[in-house]
Amino acid sequence: MGSDHTVVYEGSQSNGKHIVLVSGDEEYRSEEALPMLGKILAVHHGFKCTVLFAIGEDGLIDPNARTNIPGLEALDDADMMVIATRMRELPDEQMKHIIDFTNRGGSVAGLRTATHSFQYAPDSDSAYVKYTFNSAEFDGGYGRQVLGETWVNHHGHHGHESTRGVIADGAADHPVLRGVEDVWGPTDVYGITTLTGDPTVLLDGQVLVGMDPSDGPKADTETMPLAWVKEYTGETGNTSRVFCTTMGAANDLACEDLRRLVVNVCYWGVGMEDDIPARNVADIVGEYEPTNFGFGTFKPGVRPSDLAL
Repeated sequence: MGSDHTVVYEGSQSNGKHIVLVSGDEEYRSEEALPMLGKILAVHHGFKCTVLFAIGEDGLIDPNARTNIPGLEALDDADMMVIATRMRELPDEQMKHIIDFTNRGGSVAGLRTATHSFQYAPDSDSAYVKYTFNSAEFDGGYGRQVLGETWVNHHGHHGHESTRGVIADGAADHPVLRGVEDVWGPTDVYGITTLTGDPTVLLDGQVLVGMDPSDGPKADTETMPLAWVKEYTGETGNTSRVFCTTMGAANDLACEDLRRLVVNVCYWGVGMEDDIPARNVADIVGEYEPTNFGFGTFKPGVRPSDLAL
């Protein structure tokens, strides 16, 4: 189901909650990761999931199409948004739905490049230019203000040093971490300088010396916050529950416990944290063979309808 530009996973048993998953990044294959997550959330957990994509002029999924994510009006009745965009410059009529959703207190989960979700040209006349990732007016834009941090740097050596998620001090009993014990991914740890909004850090990112989960930590290298929860109060005075992790590439999410973390976050985001079991189901629905991260590595010729259940 869905339109020509979206795919909707209804799930066999509805829990009455609607999650919109917004992909659109050139590097980390969110166009593969978010349909996979949407299927898990719908089939195993009863969420209605609408997945959105960057769409080219030919109607095909094109992560390099920076100015078009059709279907964002789905946020108007959504309970939660999962966003994994990178440096988008959306037209105002699309961006309005994201900002209105955030300002009405909708819950947000940001993955990986969501810290630098948007990038408007300096001379843009958009009403939303302040949300650009390096904004001086709205310090750090949507990433820092809403999610907690903007783009800083690669703290680990990109493509050479992977990431181990370590439960942060005092966070072990947080419901989002229930059943989450073994988090590893091939992407590197991002640098963090500032976390806004009185966050609770759930996982710290440990830089490993190589690209295998059995590799040890890199000596004399500090950890960085890797996943956290916080609140954001927007321009209308409504407060959102917010989660962000600097992991989230399609091949990061081959890790079952990272998927479980995201599933738990969705329960928490819609106020169902009391329903999170000791070990939430995060099993892949169907096949999932994620493409390695990298620019220009996306699979051409794919339509959203090709991803329907």
